Amino acid sequence: MSVIADTHAKPPLHYAWIIAAVTFLVLLVGAGVRATPSVLIVPWEREFGWTAATIGVGIALNIFLYGMIGPFAVAIIERFGLRRCICGALLILALGTAATSLMTAPWQMVLLWGIVVGSGSGMVANVLGATVAGRWFAKRRGLVLGMLTASSATGQLVFLPMLASLAVGQGWRSVSLVVAAATLALIPLVALLMRDRPADLGLPRYGETVVTPTPVLTENPALRALRGLRIGLRSRDFWLLAGTFFICGASTNGLVGTHLIPACIDHGIAEVTAAGLLALMGICDLIGTTASGWLTDRFDSRKLLAWYYGLRGLSLIFLPYSFDFSFYGLSLFAVFYGLDWIATVPPTVQLAGKSFGEENAALMFGWIAAAHQIGAASAAWLGGMIRTESGTYFGAFISAGLLCLVAALMATFVGRKPAAPALHPLPA
Repeated sequence: MSVIADTHAKPPLHYAWIIAAVTFLVLLVGAGVRATPSVLIVPWEREFGWTAATIGVGIALNIFLYGMIGPFAVAIIERFGLRRCICGALLILALGTAATSLMTAPWQMVLLWGIVVGSGSGMVANVLGATVAGRWFAKRRGLVLGMLTASSATGQLVFLPMLASLAVGQGWRSVSLVVAAATLALIPLVALLMRDRPADLGLPRYGETVVTPTPVLTENPALRALRGLRIGLRSRDFWLLAGTFFICGASTNGLVGTHLIPACIDHGIAEVTAAGLLALMGICDLIGTTASGWLTDRFDSRKLLAWYYGLRGLSLIFLPYSFDFSFYGLSLFAVFYGLDWIATVPPTVQLAGKSFGEENAALMFGWIAAAHQIGAASAAWLGGMIRTESGTYFGAFISAGLLCLVAALMATFVGRKPAAPALHPLPA
């Protein structure tokens, strides 16, 4: 039974915006932690003699778990609450990254950066942004989701120049310790400010006038997540969205996020300068993905996805040739590509909500995002293999560009047939 909110007691700033700000910081730092190995590939090669293919195994496992943990993370958050789950995830990340400063063997790299950091970062991935946006916002949800998604992608890129400079000047182990300290510092902030749902404070969602009671959940989180997957596998829209997001992951985190710095070094561009290109992409992504959220509130999400994937494909096909124009060609690529880095998330979440119900959008997006990270893991590993075997990333970049053009076509077919039966609503 809904309770009418006391409009006279409403604070000037809805607490939903404070929740969004805290989530923004968590996603920013969490994504930065996950992306840190991209600046450590060359130092590890130099100190330990590991090949790009060997390091790619650990990074691929990290990316894979980052995605596969997502749907289970949504179900766990539904069961135990945002504050406890986020604090636990940040603690895992801090301990895992600090321990990597002591590693000396490839299996330790795979265990720590791959399994421990991958699992922790999966709890503070894009599914967290989708959960917060759905729980706290009835209006401007697309805009908020765009901002939160941008923070996740920007965190992977903006910190890289600083971390690359730190690795060059102080050694790669200092990078691990600084990242661990930054993650640990977030825990008190989350514990103090984060709340699970608006009803915990007696508030309605932003844009509503009634307080929705907090659901009482008894279902096992793993069973709920698997039930969502079972229903999704019977849906044509799920396969289309998961397929396009597989290509999205392969063409962003997996390939460019992991291998652009080594590719620049292959062409004589310094590591810190190359990391600066990723930072430029991050700044452009903050603009592009936030704008994507605004557009998602107003335009057909299928058409937006088609444009995003098509433009990304063209930019990736241009990338191998941009090295011929030195840093200026790469700067042009960074701006154009960065605006489209992960602008696909807001329209994808909206389409998931239309297919499976708004109350299940975050859970189903978790499985779709898992496909994203499978694609990213595949590209991280295959990119390293192609570089090891051929001595160049040319084939990897061109292949990713062509796949994006295929994704643009796939996006136009989403929603053309009736969706699969939705999950049952969460019990109140």
